[in-house]
Amino acid sequence: MSTIAVENVNLHHGLLHAVRDLSLSVASGEVVALVGANGAGKTTLLRAIAGAHRPTSGKILLDGADITAVPGHQRVGRGIALVPEGRRLFAQMTVEENLLLGRMAGRPGPWTVDKVLETFPNLVARRTARAATLSGGEQQATAIGRALMSNPSVLLLDEVSLGLSPIAVDRVYESLGALMRSGTTIILVEQDLSRAMRVAGRVICMLEGRVALEGPTASLERERVTQAYFGLGHQARALA
Repeated sequence: MSTIAVENVNLHHGLLHAVRDLSLSVASGEVVALVGANGAGKTTLLRAIAGAHRPTSGKILLDGADITAVPGHQRVGRGIALVPEGRRLFAQMTVEENLLLGRMAGRPGPWTVDKVLETFPNLVARRTARAATLSGGEQQATAIGRALMSNPSVLLLDEVSLGLSPIAVDRVYESLGALMRSGTTIILVEQDLSRAMRVAGRVICMLEGRVALEGPTASLERERVTQAYFGLGHQARALA
């Protein structure tokens, strides 16, 4: 699998300084939860790693190679896939057609339509249904499946549970369980802090575009993460 490194990256939305001189790394096969309040810079950072947002300065590395200037579609070919916030499916295309689109810029590998349907069995009966008719959970499963069709070594998941019912969230995470144990490098942005801490081996908490706290999930108390999440007490960085 692959290693991602972000070195002294600054990201802007016009005059808004969204991510500030941020550095972090994610080891091959690691599952990392990226948490923080709205506006912390999490989605902007994921988009930068995927190639959808160009850094103002700094570097993004994949397995040691500088990919900062590599276009997004070429990063898909190198093994980086983003499941965007809001799913962004093609509403008038079927589940299968949306899945097949994910293969176009991807790499050879084991993921096929049938394997996605095996992973997300709630999509089997909806294979020929238009995306616009799907439930929120089915749409999220389709969006994740579309990313998997590119056969990624790095999977970026943005707000998996956003807008979903608790039952739908449980189904999506149940299906993702095997993937999270498979050795795929995963960076997960998740609003549900408890769930994020259950599934990830490490948590990185962002606050106002910076890393406020990071460390192994097993070594972090929820209260400490919550304080960093809201900027209480100016809790600081990494645990050894």
